[in-house]
Amino acid sequence: MREPEFHRIRRLPPYVFAEVNQMKAKARAAGRDIIDLGMGNPDSPTPRHIVDKLIETARDPKAHRYSTSRGIPGLRKALAGYYARRFGVQLDPETEVCVTLGSKEGLANLAQAITAPGDTILVPNPSYPIHPYGFMIAGAAIRHVPFGPGIDLVTEFAHAYEHTVPRPSVMVLNFPSNPTALTCDLAFYKEAVRFARERDMFILSDIAYAEIWFEGPPPPSVLEVEGAKDVAVEFSSLSKTYSMPGWRIGFAAGNRRLIAALARIKSYLDYGAFTPIQVAATAALNGPQDCVEQLRNLYRERRDVLVDGLAKAGWPVPRPSASMFVWAPIPEPLRAMGSLAFAKLLLEEADVAVAPGIGFGEYGEGYVRMALVENKHRLRQAVRSIRAVLARHGVGAPARAKAPALAMA
Repeated sequence: MREPEFHRIRRLPPYVFAEVNQMKAKARAAGRDIIDLGMGNPDSPTPRHIVDKLIETARDPKAHRYSTSRGIPGLRKALAGYYARRFGVQLDPETEVCVTLGSKEGLANLAQAITAPGDTILVPNPSYPIHPYGFMIAGAAIRHVPFGPGIDLVTEFAHAYEHTVPRPSVMVLNFPSNPTALTCDLAFYKEAVRFARERDMFILSDIAYAEIWFEGPPPPSVLEVEGAKDVAVEFSSLSKTYSMPGWRIGFAAGNRRLIAALARIKSYLDYGAFTPIQVAATAALNGPQDCVEQLRNLYRERRDVLVDGLAKAGWPVPRPSASMFVWAPIPEPLRAMGSLAFAKLLLEEADVAVAPGIGFGEYGEGYVRMALVENKHRLRQAVRSIRAVLARHGVGAPARAKAPALAMA
């Protein structure tokens, strides 16, 4: 007899990235050199002064005891200092800041804290999977709201709100966006806060990519809006800003009631990150920030190599003004095959891995996401391989033949 799936597992859709990941692993096992643009996994080393602080603290035996789930006081103060410098926002480190094991864990645990079965959540689509599925795991119903270039997201939220029963209690925002790389201005946040306050809703904002921007003013925080703390909590992370993805350090900041709920849940689930990691994270926020600018310039250079190279290959894609992703519409002659099949095609024929847009929601179909996590040499190699594949399938100019390799004397 077939055993039934567990309830929460049954609610989750198939993980479409798994197919590409399996193909990627099989190709590598066969000795193929795969250029992996599929996962947003920074490849740059963590800045030396942050690593040195980790090592220094880890040598203290007292640092190996249990930590605190809300985060050590020095780190919470450092995050408040960052918000004051960067956004002009004053935070109380005791009541308006909570350290998380990355922004992903923080959002999922807050969803557990504030969601009851039957609650409805408004989430832009396409979106990073934890944004809807953190709430779905907690028992909520998800109302997916179309999102993309030229779409007025607040208008779409209003339409969804009026046609949803029960009325939604939370709306999720993510700017700069993963996967679309779209940004917003402070005027948008003002509209979103007004919308939420008028409807007695909460806003969960994710700004994990706020420090990776290339043109125009730096991305704002929703907490800059007057009255935002009445309805909003914001998640941020050190993963991309300081190239610390495996360290798993993030933050929640804002509404005291939501921060208290998150801290309460976490007190039952974890003892916080390893103390040396938290001390090193404090050094990252309080220390020299030239490393942040260096990483920003690195991603800008990679963006230009990839976007310009694809355009020359006959595949014009939008040039993102922020984030570490390129959100690329599939070339028209191949669009009918769908994003999963197109991702498989690039992996099989170009040895390039990308993320299929359908993995970020139904409105992500027709796109693939490419992460800027390979060096410029590898990106140029990827472009050459993609160009050859596209030419074979009738897209762009025919690929030039490779020059013969020079023989060693």
